[in-house]
Amino acid sequence: MKISDLSVLLGVILIIVMLVIPLPGWILSIFILTNISLALIVILVSMNMSEPLQFSIFPSLLLLLTLFRLGLNVSTTRSILSEADAGGVVATFGTFVIGGNPLVGFVVFTILVIIQFLVITKGSERVSEVAARFTLDAMPGKQMSIDADLNAGLINEQQAKNRREKIEQEADFYGAMDGASKFVKGDAIAGIIIVLINIIFGLIIGMMQMGMSFQEAISTYMQLTVGDGLVSQIPALLISTATGIVVTRVASEGNLGSDVTKQLLRFPKLLYIAAGTIFLFGLTPINFFLTTFIAGFLSFGAYWLSRTPKEDPVEQDLQEEAADSEQMKSPDNVVELLSMDPIEFEFGYSLIPLVDTNQGGDLMDRIVMIRRQLAIELGIVIPVVRIRDNIQLSPNTYQLKIKGNEVAQGELILDHYLAMIPGNDDGEIDGIDTTEPAFGLPAKWISEEDKDDAELSGYTVVDPPSVVSTHITEVIKQHAHLLLGRQETKQLIDHLKESYPILVDEVTPEPLSIGDVQKVLAKLLREQVSVRNLPVIFETLADFGKMTNDTDLLGEYARQALASQITKQYAQDERALKVITVAGEVEQMIADHVQYTEHGSYLALDPDSQQKIIRSVTEKVEQVSLQEETPIILCSPTVRMYIKQLLDRFFPNVVVLSYNELEPNLDVQSVGVVNVA
Repeated sequence: MKISDLSVLLGVILIIVMLVIPLPGWILSIFILTNISLALIVILVSMNMSEPLQFSIFPSLLLLLTLFRLGLNVSTTRSILSEADAGGVVATFGTFVIGGNPLVGFVVFTILVIIQFLVITKGSERVSEVAARFTLDAMPGKQMSIDADLNAGLINEQQAKNRREKIEQEADFYGAMDGASKFVKGDAIAGIIIVLINIIFGLIIGMMQMGMSFQEAISTYMQLTVGDGLVSQIPALLISTATGIVVTRVASEGNLGSDVTKQLLRFPKLLYIAAGTIFLFGLTPINFFLTTFIAGFLSFGAYWLSRTPKEDPVEQDLQEEAADSEQMKSPDNVVELLSMDPIEFEFGYSLIPLVDTNQGGDLMDRIVMIRRQLAIELGIVIPVVRIRDNIQLSPNTYQLKIKGNEVAQGELILDHYLAMIPGNDDGEIDGIDTTEPAFGLPAKWISEEDKDDAELSGYTVVDPPSVVSTHITEVIKQHAHLLLGRQETKQLIDHLKESYPILVDEVTPEPLSIGDVQKVLAKLLREQVSVRNLPVIFETLADFGKMTNDTDLLGEYARQALASQITKQYAQDERALKVITVAGEVEQMIADHVQYTEHGSYLALDPDSQQKIIRSVTEKVEQVSLQEETPIILCSPTVRMYIKQLLDRFFPNVVVLSYNELEPNLDVQSVGVVNVA
């Protein structure tokens, strides 16, 4: 445990000891001078604040100092009533103020207490209360200002986060400071009561137990009571004044001990002032050796702290933030403007409840789950989705961008449900006609009152957050190949190398570069084939990479190696797969028109033949769709990728498989044949 932490813990234990165990007068004198020194340091620090957060520990420190002062009151009261002695400091203060007239001393002390209680303490309490209310009322406006600066590009994400944390910390303080001010008020009341107790019971004890005369008892106990009150109320007055100056309380990252030592001793030069003040006390009848010792101790502490000056972390953060802000505004610095988020989700202002957790929005949590789900399904790490509002969009509209380009758009009505229309829609359910954004199915926006009726009628009813989550998921799946670059591929390879170092070394950097591997993986993702089974893909690349560097051909070999995965993907739990086959003459026609170059191969088919094939495919796909089956075209391995290239412009969602990509025990049922007749 650090010395700073231990010192505070020992201080609290010492206060408890003071409340229970009688202390000799010389120890009380040390504690009283220590109390005055701490009060001087606190008010000097509070008056030298340039930033409120520099003394954020003040409310907690206020509690400790108040408890310490009350402990001293209890100890001095015990000594005054039992021994008629509370140490040299108390006696000297009493003699100096009374000046031989107990009544005048009591009046002076009463005036001091009234000033503290009715002026300083009352005012500090009111300042804390009003500041707390005003700060909490201003929080929403400050948050909106930060969001506006962030959207305008004047600050970055980290600066916005720091500002939000600062606002939250200030709000936390003002609530705590309102309560902390009650400590000062209670301390003032306790001081008045303790003075009355010392005088009344001192007279009783002096006259009845010690045999003093009334004049002797009133002189002795009035002197001690006023001295005790002064050494207690002077530090309390200083702390009350500091309470009115310091109006900060934040949730600090450090513990109480480290924060007290850091922030209380933040200005080492101020310790010299406190040391000089204590030394001057030695010129009075107070023990000169004691005051000199404490003054010397404070001076040594100031010298030791000044040897290694530390820049204030809060002030340093503010300076860095100001420098960053000026740098952002500089016309010469436009490098950050070149950055582009891989995935962006923008929405109109009416859809803010989707992402606002205070209004029950859980879209951010859903996107986290989407990224986890797609990592399992696709085998790649989906980048973080940047979510922002866009006032240029219609209020109920949202859009999704991939690398700066809009790839999808949709519209939501938050107080409605989306009901997807079944095949036998009878029109009994009223609603706003629309299209389901993820799959393009006919649907209706219905009110919550019609939800149960729609479900009973066979409609599939989903809420708006589920609609947009499904849309985001499907769009990212369709564009996953665009999100996999060389850098992302390198990360996948490095992860694979941890478990299969020999396999990776056999594939890259020779015979295939990272770019070649990226093209193969992107080709698989483009056709919705997961690359999570990366060891099998690399085994294939290791086998065929030395034979060819044609990434299209290597992708076909990888698909065949993933036959079990592809079979399960489309056949699912059934052992039968309904497909549209390709006639032999069509396959032969395509094979005859493949052109091979040094950069790869491509299909060079005449337009008439292409139209015939497209027309036949269109007819067969429509027939399969009417049977509510997923259209799958099955052909030979040699022409699969060329048929896919041919159909991609017209039927991007039609699956094209080869015989080698299906397990031998799978029952394949043909529901149509593509021909050119």
